Amino acid sequence: VQLQASGGGLVQAGGSLTLSCAASGRTLSSYTVGWFRQSPGKEREFVASIGRHGNLYAASVKGRFTISRDNAKNTVYLLMSSLKPADTAVYYCAADRQLIASSRSLASAYDYWGQGTQVTVSS
Repeated sequence: VQLQASGGGLVQAGGSLTLSCAASGRTLSSYTVGWFRQSPGKEREFVASIGRHGNLYAASVKGRFTISRDNAKNTVYLLMSSLKPADTAVYYCAADRQLIASSRSLASAYDYWGQGTQVTVSS
């Protein structure tokens, strides 16, 4: 499956942004899809995932971010609200068909990755 992440940009603190992860080559509904982010000098960090084990959020984004999917469009979305400067990063989407529940937050568990999209939150 090929993944294409989009929707990043520059937004003021407190604002909202929606990222999209569009898939081709396979039906995304049978995959667990995760969003990760990475800022300079830091390791790639789990943000959220959606799949057969339900939705999972990192503590740092719970209550502010919402992950959803549109199977008809073969796309997964990440609605980000109440954005903070600390949310500034390159955001990546990833997918895997055989994740177990305990591996959803592990970047190494995902086989397929899209290119990143930059999100910059200004103070």
